[in-house]
Amino acid sequence: MPNSAKRRDDRMEFRLPPHAKSMLKRAADVENKSLSAFLLDKGLEAAAETLAERREFRLGAKQYGAFVAALDAPVKPRQRLKALLTTPSVLE
Repeated sequence: MPNSAKRRDDRMEFRLPPHAKSMLKRAADVENKSLSAFLLDKGLEAAAETLAERREFRLGAKQYGAFVAALDAPVKPRQRLKALLTTPSVLE
């Protein structure tokens, strides 16, 4: 996460209802942070979690067994792929 001592050149602005700003301000106060620092920290945490959900997935034991079985299954022949990979390129 960005360190507050690092220079910050980019700026973001958005509109929100007064009750939302009030709630965010109270939460920032609870964590002894400025509203900007609180929003940056929580926004980066949420972004990292969202991105991680796209990179990794968790499976139960039964699902994991099915996943491993699918990986270990013999490869199905793909004739069109084989032809594509064995046909000389027009660049050759």
